[in-house]
Amino acid sequence: MHFTYKLNMNDSNESGTGNGNAGVPTMVVPEITGISTTPMPAATGNSLKISVVDNQPKRRVSIASDPATDGRHGYDNPAFEQNPRRKISQTSVHSHSDIGPTRKKSILVNNNTAYENESDHGSTHSYDNNRPYRISALDSLNAKINQHNLQQQSSNGTNNLEESWLYTFCLKCRGEEHTQAWEPPHWQKVCPYPLCPSFRQFARIMVLILIGVLIWVTAFVIIGESAAPGGQLFGLVVLTVAANFGGYLISLTTLPRLIGMLMVGILFQNVGWVNLDGDFGRVTAHLRKFALTIILVRAGLEMEPKAFKKVYKTILKLGIVPWAVECCVVAVMTHFLLDLPWVWAFLMGSIIAAVSPAVVVPCLFRLRTKGYGVAKGIPTLIIAVAGIDDALSVAIFGIISSVMFSDRGIGYQISQAPVCILGGLGFGVIWGYMSRFFPEKGDPYVVPLRTILLFTGGLMAIYGSEEIGYEGAGPLAVVFSAFVSNLFWCKQGWDVEDNPVSTAFEIFWMIFEPILFGITGATVKISALEPDIVYVGCGCIAAGAILRIFSTAGIAFGDRLNVKEKFFVALSWMSKATVQAALGPVAMRNLTDASSDADRRYAYIVQTLAILSIVLTAPLGAILISITGTKLLTKTKQPQILEGWRRSHRPSIRDISIIDEEEEREDPEIPEDKTTVDNTQTNANIANISCTSYNK
Repeated sequence: MHFTYKLNMNDSNESGTGNGNAGVPTMVVPEITGISTTPMPAATGNSLKISVVDNQPKRRVSIASDPATDGRHGYDNPAFEQNPRRKISQTSVHSHSDIGPTRKKSILVNNNTAYENESDHGSTHSYDNNRPYRISALDSLNAKINQHNLQQQSSNGTNNLEESWLYTFCLKCRGEEHTQAWEPPHWQKVCPYPLCPSFRQFARIMVLILIGVLIWVTAFVIIGESAAPGGQLFGLVVLTVAANFGGYLISLTTLPRLIGMLMVGILFQNVGWVNLDGDFGRVTAHLRKFALTIILVRAGLEMEPKAFKKVYKTILKLGIVPWAVECCVVAVMTHFLLDLPWVWAFLMGSIIAAVSPAVVVPCLFRLRTKGYGVAKGIPTLIIAVAGIDDALSVAIFGIISSVMFSDRGIGYQISQAPVCILGGLGFGVIWGYMSRFFPEKGDPYVVPLRTILLFTGGLMAIYGSEEIGYEGAGPLAVVFSAFVSNLFWCKQGWDVEDNPVSTAFEIFWMIFEPILFGITGATVKISALEPDIVYVGCGCIAAGAILRIFSTAGIAFGDRLNVKEKFFVALSWMSKATVQAALGPVAMRNLTDASSDADRRYAYIVQTLAILSIVLTAPLGAILISITGTKLLTKTKQPQILEGWRRSHRPSIRDISIIDEEEEREDPEIPEDKTTVDNTQTNANIANISCTSYNK
């Protein structure tokens, strides 16, 4: 008859109980035939258990663990264990692997598993008269099969689900919560994670729906039938909400959101769910001007004054020459292939040649965070040139449009270019210089006041220049007023990369983006498209983009860029979106009842090609920037990731701070965790026991 003793320590972390008696040694004796189980007090106050073992081969098990080495006294004593697998305190950051190996457990712990593992290599046990008993190969095979079946049964319910595309999609849609959220008691049972939204997301959606319903009821009482279901205003609201949702779905694929918004607008128009024609067209025209003002203000704020001052020659060269090449190529090809008059052809070219920062900036941010192109400042260069490009496109469009739709004399037409350029620059400088003093930089409401002042000044420039007949002056005034304002604000201590006014205008853009691209897509009627115009238009757009790429790579000499970087910069400027959506339908809106059928056809061609340019180049440009950026740009070993650079996340009102809250805020203490508290108390008890034993 063989007795086996084992010191067993119940670790609170491994068992998950976290009680106060965890870690206190107890003596356990395996069951012996003929002896009943009787608890016996141990010397330490714990119980000694004697159990009976029936129908099992007896085992000889030593109580000795691995031999203690020098300097490892008390190796098998839990009070002096070198690698305690428990969290010491709330701020513990130690790694168990760095401390040393853990104490080897006896095979009596989880003896079923030990039995199976030993059977794999034919372990020998004590059997009756101490004769060795070797488990057969069949027993070993059965043990492996049973173990495999148990693992499959436990993992099939979770692993298959976690590896599915639905699980990944729901996890990405759900996102992460950065603060602790409250949930009802049974919310996880009703809405399991992550297949359903969190209670915070659900509550937020319900609040937005409730607010929308209340606003709609108020508008219906004030406006009447237009706000009723089936009315044009109601259709515009539904289109905006649906476009926002479509953009969200497209953003999950890392493509620009505006593609989904444009597609939703096209869908609504061709299914017959929206009608924005007639008198309601004046409302959409004003919405386009509001969106255009926001686009131009953001273009001015995104140009870094210091970088512009250092490399202004490069920025102007890369912003004007490639734009002129693409504009002329598109104008010449549409003149000869689509029979557009020269004035209409150059109007078409001025629209198509514009670059869209809404597509370029998110892609550049992903590359910048990985360190690509940071050393030579390529992202900053691309953004600065895109702002100049947009301002030039809108200004030339305004000049040509004023000449086309005006019946004034030749002197007025000749004065368009100098008046628009000088007047726009003069207004921008004056308005920007005024923002240096008004409001005062120490005003607690300086952020909202500067935001409103810049926005209203831009609206006045757009509407005022149109009213006096010099439509090209307004866009230049908006861009340069934002640029000059940003210049003085940077001198006062603001950072270009995290400008609160830029954040405010980005929030404005989040509101107007689905409106702009939704109503732009709603102008496309697929049944009315002419295949010849579509095919030839696609060819003109592609030819202009290709020639622009080669011209950009060709003139970028002396700019410290290698051949690969030149082609990447050229590829990043092929995306079209915002300016095309804002200006494409303008020519059609400017026509009157007295306009000829030929003019209507020309305006239709301009509108169609503007939308085609968005559909073709926006997703292709985003894909090319993401793919070629890692291959054409040089990656720095330690990229400097600026948290505020063009915003790593979609901003909210919380990102606009009116008062500096850092001076008043005190960081709260980290909330205590119950498991950590229990483990800390257990460690204290073990220390007390070890000290008592040592004194004895």
